[in-house]
Amino acid sequence: MVLEEIWTSLFMWFFYALIPCLLTGWSAVVQSQLTATSADEVAILPAPQNLSVLSTNMKHLLMWSPVIAPGETVYYSVEYQGEYESLYTSHIWIPSSWCSLTEGPECDVTDDITATVPYNLRVRATLGSQTSAWSILKHPFNRNSTILTRPGMEITKDGFHLVIELEDLGPQFEFLVAYWRREPGAEEHVKMVRSGGIPVHLETMEPGAAYCVKAQTFVKAIGRYSAFSQTECVEVQGEAIPLVLALFAFVGFMLILVVVPLFVWKMGRLLQYSCCPVVVLPDTLKITNSPQKLISCRREEVDACATAVMSPEELLRAWIS
Repeated sequence: MVLEEIWTSLFMWFFYALIPCLLTGWSAVVQSQLTATSADEVAILPAPQNLSVLSTNMKHLLMWSPVIAPGETVYYSVEYQGEYESLYTSHIWIPSSWCSLTEGPECDVTDDITATVPYNLRVRATLGSQTSAWSILKHPFNRNSTILTRPGMEITKDGFHLVIELEDLGPQFEFLVAYWRREPGAEEHVKMVRSGGIPVHLETMEPGAAYCVKAQTFVKAIGRYSAFSQTECVEVQGEAIPLVLALFAFVGFMLILVVVPLFVWKMGRLLQYSCCPVVVLPDTLKITNSPQKLISCRREEVDACATAVMSPEELLRAWIS
């Protein structure tokens, strides 16, 4: 009985002596686990925040707040999901064409947004081997919400021609141009210009008159127009051609019609006589008899002239008669 009490006392003493050690070890283990858990939480890379889309003239830019990592370069990846992917392909996400591990906190998703339907967009950060969770755009983006600005235009006059050159905004843009003569009750004309960056003739202007022009953009893909640009006017100086000047011009034209053919004919004749002249022999040089007979006749005439001698009286009588 005494031995049993001694063994019980020793056991209790040993148990109470061991409890502080067990508590100290357990506390150390718990503290180390908590420290490791805290370290893991600090090591997790935060996801990008404040996603938004800035869209102007069909150019769509996804933007977000950058993830701060002092002394490190954080890269970002962007993915999108159109209506087709969302409804028919098990919610698959497609990597953006231009934003796979990009450095800047923005991504041009214009080439990814190819239809007028809602698009979901998401982005995540990457730092070394760490990757953040995906941040998704709060509201799906539809390109028909893009902001269409007033088109830039330049109005010039080429002589009496009214010419407009519009800002080139891309192949999706067309322009509706309105122009009119600045006078009470003038009719407004409308012309559709298919592309910008090219001078386009609008109208032949009258001297001394002023003409005004305004324009707006049109995007067929979304069926929307922008507001009209500020109206610009140009004036053509000068007066109509005077009647006397017109008369002189007509007379000069008629003279040209008469003189030019006459001059051409005369020059043709001169060239003909200069290059190919027609030689006409006098009658005295024409030979009608045979050369031998001609020589015989000439000799007889010479002999007759040589033998015939006239007296001075005959010569005076012949001169008087």
